[in-house]
Amino acid sequence: MTALTALIADDEPHLARALAAQLATVWPELEIVHVARNGIEAAERIAALQPDLAFLDIQMPGLTGLEVAEGIEGATRVVFVTAYDQYAVQAFEREAIDYVLKPVEAERLGRTVERVRRALARRDEDTAAGIDARLLSALRALHGTAGSELKPAGPLRWVRATQGDLMHQVPVDEVLFFRADDKYTCVQTATAEYLIRTPIQELAAQLDGERFWQVHRSTIVNLDHVAGTRRDELSRLFVRVRGHANELPVSRAYVHLFKAM
Repeated sequence: MTALTALIADDEPHLARALAAQLATVWPELEIVHVARNGIEAAERIAALQPDLAFLDIQMPGLTGLEVAEGIEGATRVVFVTAYDQYAVQAFEREAIDYVLKPVEAERLGRTVERVRRALARRDEDTAAGIDARLLSALRALHGTAGSELKPAGPLRWVRATQGDLMHQVPVDEVLFFRADDKYTCVQTATAEYLIRTPIQELAAQLDGERFWQVHRSTIVNLDHVAGTRRDELSRLFVRVRGHANELPVSRAYVHLFKAM
């Protein structure tokens, strides 16, 4: 793996320095590109520097670590480092790789580093798979126009997905949304959740772009099931989906898609 970069955000400078020192011991090749002292600074520097990782405290001035993570638009992955254990569920809903409690112990941080390495390796594999899928789609289209036997495939109509030990054939018309979840992609219908191994990038290339919109780096929604949108007090946009209780966050990179709604 090539050299990786990381940002640390903590409003207590001595704790940020301590974490940087611990990381230098357990992961000496990791480059700390910035140490932020509040959430606003963290969000700005993540957007500017696009580090591979962000180690975020949760309770910070300006923006909480959870809010910073929600606004990340690039490929930066997050590890939360906090003194509070009650935010773990919210943290993992924001696709955190890990949730580490302060004071950070060396052994625990070592396990975090191993988990991060595995997650970033999968990210690189998924990126390569997405590129391969787009190249294959382009080749099919090219050969199709030349009269070759390789014809462009139509939009995906169903997916073969697992639920427990059973394999199901799920019509994409019934899918409310697809959401990346570690090494799997969740396929959510109104009645059940299934799993597939196809990365989100590859799915996006196969779905009907008029009906399925990517709204986050990890989420693709079926517009046929969108009930509406909502903005919260911080002006973040959420999509409401019929048949599903929870709203889906929309990354700032995709907010423009919903201006007409």
